[in-house]
Amino acid sequence: MRKREIVEFNQKRKTNKNTVSQRVFQFRSATLILLSIVGLISLLVGGWFAGFSTINKFFTQIHLWQTNPPMWLEAPMVKDEYLLLPTVLLLLAVFAVMKLSPQPRIWSQRLVVGILIILTLRYLLWRSLSTLNLIDPLNGVISLGLFGFEFVTLCSILIELFLMLNIKERHREADQKSIAVIAGCFTPSVDIFIPTYNEPEFIVRRTIIGCQALEYPHKKIYLLDDNRRSQMRGLAQELGCHYIARANNQYAKAGNLNHAIAQTDSELIVVFDADFVPTKNFLTRTVGFFQDENIAIVQTPQSFYNSDPIARNLGLENILTPDEEVFHRHIQSIRDTADSAICAGTSFIVRRSALEENGGFVTESLSEDYFTGINLSAQGYRIIYLNELLSAGLAAENMSAYATQRLRWAQGTLQGLFIKANPLTIPGLSLAQRMAHLEGYLNWLGSIARIYFLLMPLAYSFLGVIPIYSNLPNLLYFWLPFYLVNLSVFSWLNRHSRSALLSDLYFLVICFPIALTVMRSLFNPFSKGFKVTPKGIKSDRYIFNWKLALPLIVLFIATSASLLQNFCMCIVKHPATTTLPLVAEQTTGLGLGWLWSIYNLFMIGSALLILLDAPKTDKFEWFDLRRVVQVKIGSYNFWGVTTMISEVGAKIALTQQPPIKLVVTQPVKIKIAEENLQLDAEIISTGFEDEFPTVRIGFESLTLSQHRRLVEMLFCRPGQWKRQKAPGELASLWLLLRILLKPRILFERKVEINPVTVSKI
Repeated sequence: MRKREIVEFNQKRKTNKNTVSQRVFQFRSATLILLSIVGLISLLVGGWFAGFSTINKFFTQIHLWQTNPPMWLEAPMVKDEYLLLPTVLLLLAVFAVMKLSPQPRIWSQRLVVGILIILTLRYLLWRSLSTLNLIDPLNGVISLGLFGFEFVTLCSILIELFLMLNIKERHREADQKSIAVIAGCFTPSVDIFIPTYNEPEFIVRRTIIGCQALEYPHKKIYLLDDNRRSQMRGLAQELGCHYIARANNQYAKAGNLNHAIAQTDSELIVVFDADFVPTKNFLTRTVGFFQDENIAIVQTPQSFYNSDPIARNLGLENILTPDEEVFHRHIQSIRDTADSAICAGTSFIVRRSALEENGGFVTESLSEDYFTGINLSAQGYRIIYLNELLSAGLAAENMSAYATQRLRWAQGTLQGLFIKANPLTIPGLSLAQRMAHLEGYLNWLGSIARIYFLLMPLAYSFLGVIPIYSNLPNLLYFWLPFYLVNLSVFSWLNRHSRSALLSDLYFLVICFPIALTVMRSLFNPFSKGFKVTPKGIKSDRYIFNWKLALPLIVLFIATSASLLQNFCMCIVKHPATTTLPLVAEQTTGLGLGWLWSIYNLFMIGSALLILLDAPKTDKFEWFDLRRVVQVKIGSYNFWGVTTMISEVGAKIALTQQPPIKLVVTQPVKIKIAEENLQLDAEIISTGFEDEFPTVRIGFESLTLSQHRRLVEMLFCRPGQWKRQKAPGELASLWLLLRILLKPRILFERKVEINPVTVSKI
């Protein structure tokens, strides 16, 4: 970059700093609005409890309307079995569609989504016009609160459904665009930034090696060390990449990236977090899109080469899809249809000229990537999403790290309400884009709603409150089809990435800290700074996260008492519930509160098991990668196949019984035939599996060239990262029941190699 351009870029960054005063003004305005809303509601509720006649008359009139709804909001006067007919017919229809179209296509997705939109609007009308219990202030406040939180959740669902009416996949477009790149007709210069702060050297090393293996001619790799570590400087020199450090850590990752932008000059910039390793074809699949001058960012999905802590703690490593992958597999795809894909901070490529016009990465929020993308969209640039797995990173390795990461995302996103790049107010975005971003905010607010839903059985049991005023026929006619159809198509619509039951579990496990962060961020959004997610964690024992578990334990005890109370209320009619034909007396003797309590206990119990972190004694990841190998011990040669392999060793199934005794620490030489790679190793252990002799070896004295070959084989093969198909609702229920009855800590205390994805040696 020429000197004058550097000066101009720095001037733009200074201009961005001047927006701090604007941010303070917006912060005060937004906070004032929020406080005004809370204050108004508090006054209204206080007046109702105090018995003010005007307020009482207002709610009494609404209660009369609720008890006398329009005829079209009441179930037909037929037998209950006939009221099940709409549910049965709709289920048959959606099952037929899913059978004809196992993967959503345009016609099948639009048909199913259209049904869901109609059912959701129908349910929303029924809930708002005939189910609110406003008989007294206590019932009324809790009933209105439940409906309010349910309304927020339904609005989020409706926005998602409208975005799902279109399907946009860019695989064919990527095929066409990549032709010019592969042929050498379009090869703009690329700078690859790897920002690092405190990540271990072995993690950063594999990322640099993976970036150097990219199949692209005009690239430069920069290690951006924000901790000024001599170890990182030495690593950059050893591997032959550029090293950039700065004098301070101002603005965290955003400041680190902006500092590097001012010192480099390529046409395109790629950003990989320090733990993300690209496949060799990352650039050939993405660079071609920049032939369109209007495209500023191409974002690719995040996938992971290890299991997230929720899956690992439940023993479902090869069954559950990590949370971030679900977001990129489903949410990013539907947001792309509205040109509102999110820049996710890693595994993306950005046009330098557009970024400089924007003044660099946004420094006002912890989510610098997200709001940088919003600024670019507001200036007329496009952010597109290529839904291909072209890189993989390290998922959070325990529940503490998982929570740290999510809390930072929540605060960073909500800070957007108080800065210039607020997607709801910034000029230049379309209505569809604003609605897509609004859905993201509503999703974070859903954590508060989830806690409210958890507390409802307690209100029913201990306060005698009935939050939903209805009867069994209306439930069968309005609620049942909405609920069952949504449940049936949930996994199909999100490309089999997650069942509804498991999604709720992921949401529940950290809903309390997320809700606290959301409330704090709405009133004091800039109270905490950037906190890096720890990587390279090891542990040789089970560790229970008491901090996250405490509110769930309290709620579990209270809900257990609630269940007992509800059961008693089903046997002996409670005096407080005799005045209304309420739900609790219409559900075949069980009671709504009882059913609700059972579900909550089941989910809270599963969440508490998740908070018991299983041991992870190996910092390296092991993969189920089958390669034919030749094992040489002295003058003897054996043939075998790897069953597990990592950067530090392998487990080999031999095709024949060795004629000599294998001894631990015995030196061996192996040759991976397909890679033509020879390595020195020593025997760590021997055994038998499926009647085949096995030997586990550890690599010794790897040269840089050998380590490069291993990293490329393990992490960089195009097409190697595959997507798992999550179990359906019944299978998910069965899995969780098995886990609750057979906890991992009691029945799997011996830590062994997982033969599919990751070892716990």
